[in-house]
Amino acid sequence: MKPKFKFIKSLRFRITVILVIIGIVPSVFVEKGIVSSYEDRAVSLRMFNVKNQCDILSNQLVQEQYLQDTSSVAINSELDMLTNVYSGRILIVNQDFQVIKDTYDLDRGKYVITQEVLQCFSDGKETSHYDARNRYIEMLIPISTTLEENRSVAGVLMISVSTEEIAASVDVLEQKGMLLLLIIGVLVLALGYILSGILMKPFAKVTRAIEDITDGFQDDQISVPDYTETELITDAFNKMLGRVKSLDKSRQEFVSNVSHELKTPLASMKVLADSLVGQENVPIELYQEFMQDITDEIDRENKIITDLLTLVRLDKKAANVTIETVNINELLELILKRLKPIAAKKNIELILESFRPVTAEIDETKLTLAISNLVENGIKYNHENGWVRVSLNADHKYFYVTVADSGMGIPEDSIDHIFERFYRVDKSHSSEIDGTGLGLAITRSAILMHRGAIRVRSKENEGTTFSVRIPLTYIG
Repeated sequence: MKPKFKFIKSLRFRITVILVIIGIVPSVFVEKGIVSSYEDRAVSLRMFNVKNQCDILSNQLVQEQYLQDTSSVAINSELDMLTNVYSGRILIVNQDFQVIKDTYDLDRGKYVITQEVLQCFSDGKETSHYDARNRYIEMLIPISTTLEENRSVAGVLMISVSTEEIAASVDVLEQKGMLLLLIIGVLVLALGYILSGILMKPFAKVTRAIEDITDGFQDDQISVPDYTETELITDAFNKMLGRVKSLDKSRQEFVSNVSHELKTPLASMKVLADSLVGQENVPIELYQEFMQDITDEIDRENKIITDLLTLVRLDKKAANVTIETVNINELLELILKRLKPIAAKKNIELILESFRPVTAEIDETKLTLAISNLVENGIKYNHENGWVRVSLNADHKYFYVTVADSGMGIPEDSIDHIFERFYRVDKSHSSEIDGTGLGLAITRSAILMHRGAIRVRSKENEGTTFSVRIPLTYIG
């Protein structure tokens, strides 16, 4: 990504923009409101002053009978003065709708018949209108007379007043407002940038701490409790870091165990081979015995490698899973039938309890491997004349397989580790009981691949029970 776009996507830039918007937008509305309020107030004041002047003038027109004779020097002078003061124009219309006075001397003698004039004559109410675009105020004020206690409209004063000076003041206010907005904008931008930097400091601490851990300069957990958000981020990161360290430790132990397990048969074979090489005229019986031991060690090595390859295949997320509908009752019967010869060597009874017919979507090969490992462990870690009981049940969503034995059991401090690779519960009997320590790890991986779960309950010298739960319908 290009640097300029990277900056635009940064949280600091976005916070700055938000702060600028929050600071500028209200200022714009305030500025517009002040200018508009001033304009409305100035226009209202101008209308009020003009109306007062015209009310006085209207009374004088009636008293001087100006509507009948427009030769009054005093009235004409006052009309001219008002025109000059307000930079406007005054027309006087009589009852015949004829203009009898025009301070511009343009429409004198003409007739004015408009809706506003007609309404003024009929209702006797003044009207006013402000044209902001053309910058003038237009007012119509009735000239009222009182005859025999009846009020009547004898004429109409039509006044047009310029608002150029108001408009000029509004323009000045707008210019000053724009300048003020510009200053506010610069100040808000600077303060926003500084404030966003302060707000972003905890996140920068998180970034630096993560970079230090990535570069190997820090091994401990990080803590940035400045904000709730940074605390949540660091907590999540610390959990992830703990998981990574656990995986790394597990990987190191796995590599160490693999090396040890693979070297042990090789060391045994080397000792046996060296013994044969170092002796002359080795008796055929001893030679055959040593060669048989070497063959057994080769078989052991081959089993370890086979189990490791099985684990690798099961660990792949995209592992090939061949799902088919299988009769679980028949599957368990076949597993026990195949393992009966092994159980017979220790006179161990294999028992199958099926509570109902069960058909499910599974990978038959992988699940057979998992259940076989559980039953085989029940045989290997059992006493003479013991038993292994396999139970099958189901509900509307899952089927359940339980493998219980009467064996030696598992110590409480080992139960949490039995699914780890190469973990052996009884280290002192590791050489006596055949196995690679990978069986339960393979079993767990195969069951998890079916989106299932496995649990274990055990007591020393009382036996062990493994409970497996697998969906009846495969969830891909």
